[in-house]
Amino acid sequence: MIASSILTGSLLLAVGCGAGHSTATTGTATADSPSRPVSHTVAPREEPTQGPKPTKPQGHTDNPRKVRWLTAKPSKDGRSLRVVWWSGVEPCTVLDRVTVRETSKRVTVTLWEGPSAKAKNMACIAIAIQKVTTVKLKAPLGKRKIVDGAKP
Repeated sequence: MIASSILTGSLLLAVGCGAGHSTATTGTATADSPSRPVSHTVAPREEPTQGPKPTKPQGHTDNPRKVRWLTAKPSKDGRSLRVVWWSGVEPCTVLDRVTVRETSKRVTVTLWEGPSAKAKNMACIAIAIQKVTTVKLKAPLGKRKIVDGAKP
């Protein structure tokens, strides 16, 4: 019983799928000429292709907290770092500041985020956004290790 229902459904689906491609529906075929397929062109869907949202520290957030970053890539000359992290939407989640501690062996970068004062009494949606900021170094990175200051 189940097998015959599946077989019947499959046959109906196959017949239904082929019905739209007959010569009668295209209107281009004659007895002497083969049918030509009808093409339906659909405009390509515009997908956002931009990278992380460039962000600058704004300061004056309420109760800023440390936030882990994903990557910190040095510039070609090693004098700055491009730091990428996941964040929330503004004004609910704002980059407060970036602290950089440089030693001879390490560069520790700590991102600080918090809600803006503008976010009071505001409903905040929970959507993750990738953000990026550029951090200038006092000295070129060289062989120093880059460390996330938010990691324990």
